[in-house]
Amino acid sequence: MQDIELESEDLHAALEELHQYVDITEEDLQKIYTIALIHAKKRLTLKVSVKDMMTTNVIYISKDADIHEAARIRSENRISGMPVVDKEKHVIGIVTEADILYSTGMKKSHDFRDILRHVLGEPHPKIRNGGKVEEIMTTQVITISPDRDIREVARILDEKRIKRLPVVDEENKLIGIISRANIVRYLGKQ
Repeated sequence: MQDIELESEDLHAALEELHQYVDITEEDLQKIYTIALIHAKKRLTLKVSVKDMMTTNVIYISKDADIHEAARIRSENRISGMPVVDKEKHVIGIVTEADILYSTGMKKSHDFRDILRHVLGEPHPKIRNGGKVEEIMTTQVITISPDRDIREVARILDEKRIKRLPVVDEENKLIGIISRANIVRYLGKQ
């Protein structure tokens, strides 16, 4: 960004171009401009886009995949959730650890006792065997584009109490994922 210095004649011309009375002096306008420029420079230096932080090697799954396969992939890759895509890689859902636990009969808002009972093999009346990812996935997925600011991602993750956002192009095709872990790693490098 090239630095531009305003001259008094620039301010005078701008005030005249308004074609109305403005109760401000050229000196006041210069002060306002200088302060605004400082704020704009700070904002632009702090802006970090999603594409600069996102993971591009995304682990995803098909809606037709078996729930057990989703659990295995999640476990092997040490991730708590993954996008569900169609054949053209359009994001159509997300399957999380909670979704997988729910498919085995756990409540979505499980507590430690529920997990312990499940691990110890206590029978649960809602247990289902088999099943496809599309039966348990969350279909109302919040996505984000790669040019958005990371502060927006942090706000969404906090407000929605979620851990990740799929990053999609203009055709809603999966191109990356941005998670709380990405943000923490980035902040650790600063």
